[in-house]
Amino acid sequence: MKITDIKLHRLKSLGTVGELVPAWPGASMRFTRGGGAFVAIETDAGLTGIGPGAGPALVERAKELLVGENPLRVERHAEQIAHYLRGDGYGGGAGFDIALWDLVGKAMGEPLVNVFGGGDAEVIPYASLIQLSTPEERAEQAARLAADDWQAIKLRLHHATIAEDIETVRRVREAVGDTMTVMVDANQAQSATPWQPGVRWDFVRALTTARELEQLGVYWLEEPLPRYAFDDIARLNDSTGLRIAGGENNVGLHEFTRMLQGNVYDVLQPESMVLQGITTLRRIATLAEAFGKSCVPHHGGGDIGVIAHLHLVASWSHAPYMELLHDPPIGDYHHRFAMFADGPEVMDGVMRVPEAPGLGIEIDPDLIDP
Repeated sequence: MKITDIKLHRLKSLGTVGELVPAWPGASMRFTRGGGAFVAIETDAGLTGIGPGAGPALVERAKELLVGENPLRVERHAEQIAHYLRGDGYGGGAGFDIALWDLVGKAMGEPLVNVFGGGDAEVIPYASLIQLSTPEERAEQAARLAADDWQAIKLRLHHATIAEDIETVRRVREAVGDTMTVMVDANQAQSATPWQPGVRWDFVRALTTARELEQLGVYWLEEPLPRYAFDDIARLNDSTGLRIAGGENNVGLHEFTRMLQGNVYDVLQPESMVLQGITTLRRIATLAEAFGKSCVPHHGGGDIGVIAHLHLVASWSHAPYMELLHDPPIGDYHHRFAMFADGPEVMDGVMRVPEAPGLGIEIDPDLIDP
């Protein structure tokens, strides 16, 4: 089997939903139903693999790199993608790597979870909230999600005072009781660069907050300090029984190896859109398991990357949850999933893994621009 062409397909938007100011650095997030783009790798066997979108210039470079090659040599192609297809916005060459894995599954006639060795038929997604909001509003949102049978939720916490942060968690816990697992994200890894809502934490703020959160039964504290403050994060981890999580914008096996050797994080959160796809992410997960740590990938960009993560998480015994950006009504995950003709749904607190070959999803043909 040989790769014959690589195309970039843009998708029609079904309308703008609204905007949210995220808790992390950057501009406000504009949500639409549908829209965006995806890459498609075509073969002479009549099979096509799909992945998250990329810039037109990157697609042209991918053609030079991959056309005429055997798509099943994913590991070797991943090395080339990581070297030659970096840049050009969030995701870089990730779409091509994911599309190649989609082709592997389709060539085998198996869903990717089986290609990866088999695993669970469903996973538990956690509703990853987007805004840094008031304690009252976050408690109301948590109650609505609990009523819809969500099993886990992640709050953004870096208000002006520790008291307001803790009050947010306390009110959420009162609203949902023990029906939901509660995670917390301090969004401090890149807080030193662009502006973000709230305040920047120091070690004392992180430690004081972690001890309070532990008393409230929080499952993990994410990104409590700057990204490369490995020694301080490890010291924090050694000073509390609360799980410490992070790694979403770290790159390369070397950084994650350093984190594992130093006991920096209990939960690694690699991101396929940062790591040029899921090939390196799989290697990081293997390292995490060898060190007795959990691996719960970052959100995957909101659409096709999420589906790739779904298969990965289902195949790992050390991945108890999957992140799914979901802060309804504006930040509802369904808006990005509108691109799928047959996308999975969160039902009874779980998301079933698609059973069709490869990623197991198809793009809605009515949304593809001719």
